[in-house]
Amino acid sequence: MELAHYSDYAVRLVNTEEPARNKDSLTSVDAVRALFGASVQMARRVTDGDVTRFRNVRGRLRTVFEAADGGDHVLAVDLLNSLLMEFPVSPQVSGHEAIDEHSEHGGPNWHIHLADHPSNASAGYAAIACFGLAFHLTEHGPDRLGLCQAPPCRNAYLDTSTNRSRRYCSDRCATRANVAAYRARKRLEAEESARSGRSAEEAQESHALSER
Repeated sequence: MELAHYSDYAVRLVNTEEPARNKDSLTSVDAVRALFGASVQMARRVTDGDVTRFRNVRGRLRTVFEAADGGDHVLAVDLLNSLLMEFPVSPQVSGHEAIDEHSEHGGPNWHIHLADHPSNASAGYAAIACFGLAFHLTEHGPDRLGLCQAPPCRNAYLDTSTNRSRRYCSDRCATRANVAAYRARKRLEAEESARSGRSAEEAQESHALSER
C-alpha cells in the first residue's frame, strides 16, 4: 500500500460530520467500522468506546484542515505534530510476490506498511490517518489541504491538481457552486438592467417637464 493512500483515512474521518448541516454519521460501531475499508482486522476491534474517541480525533483533524485552508500553515503543522506525538505509527517492511516475472529485483515487492496499533482501534486509525496526512503535507505542501468552498458544505479534501486550483470536495459541489454563481450574475444583470431602465424613464420624464 502506498503511503499516500493513508491520507484518505483522515479525509474519510473528517467528512463523517457536516457541522453547517448539523449532520453526524459517526454514531455507531458499524459506522466506525465502515471507515476502515479493507482493514478488516483492525475494524473488528472497534467497541462502543471507540465512537467517542473517533469523534475526538475527528475534531482535531478538522482543525488541521481549517488552519491550512485559512492560510495558517504553521498552526496546521503544529496541530498535526501534536497528533503525531500522541498517535505514533509502527512502520514495518512488508512484501508481496511481484506480479511481473521479469522484474529486475525478483522475489517479493517490498514496501513500507503501517502496522495495526496494539492498544485500540481508534488509536490505530488515528496513527494511520495522521501519518498519511503528514506524508501528503510534506510531499505537496499545507496549502493542498482544503475545505469545500460550496456553502454549506465544508467537507475536507486533498488537492492533487497540477495547478493547485481545487476548491471543492466533489464534482457535485463544484457544479452546485457554478450554478449558484451563474444565477447570482443573472440576478445582478437583471437588477442593473432594471435600474438602467428606470434611470432612462426618469430622464425622459425630467426632460419632458423641463420643456413645458
